[in-house]
Amino acid sequence: MDVLYTTTGTATGGRDGHAATRDGSLDVKLTAPKELGGPGGEGTNPEQLFACGYSACFLGAMQFAGGQAGIQVPADTKVTADVALGKRDDGQGFAIGVDLSVEMPGVDRADAEKLVEAAHVVCPYSYATQGNIDVTTTIA
Repeated sequence: MDVLYTTTGTATGGRDGHAATRDGSLDVKLTAPKELGGPGGEGTNPEQLFACGYSACFLGAMQFAGGQAGIQVPADTKVTADVALGKRDDGQGFAIGVDLSVEMPGVDRADAEKLVEAAHVVCPYSYATQGNIDVTTTIA
């Protein structure tokens, strides 16, 4: 891999703790959701962070692919990632699944499908999850 960027994040306290990047640009309280036996309330959790990261990265990948293909990605394009956490079928731990919903107002359906397919090739989140977790994509 030809490294283009590196960042560092550190967590303490697990799901009821704290996480921050070394440069201080992200600094969040972590709170386990009630559904996982936590207190819920203020704070975020790893699944929410993953959902935001994947949706932003996937949209960036669509913009990159659009530039390569000569297809304009509208400024009001949205990618929403619904991340689910559950028990693995083998009973050995936990797994996540992702549903990506893409809204590209004014873009031809065929072009939108082409960009989504290309984005899955160039997005590092899609590459990392390929074959590891279930990811579905819907074009709204």
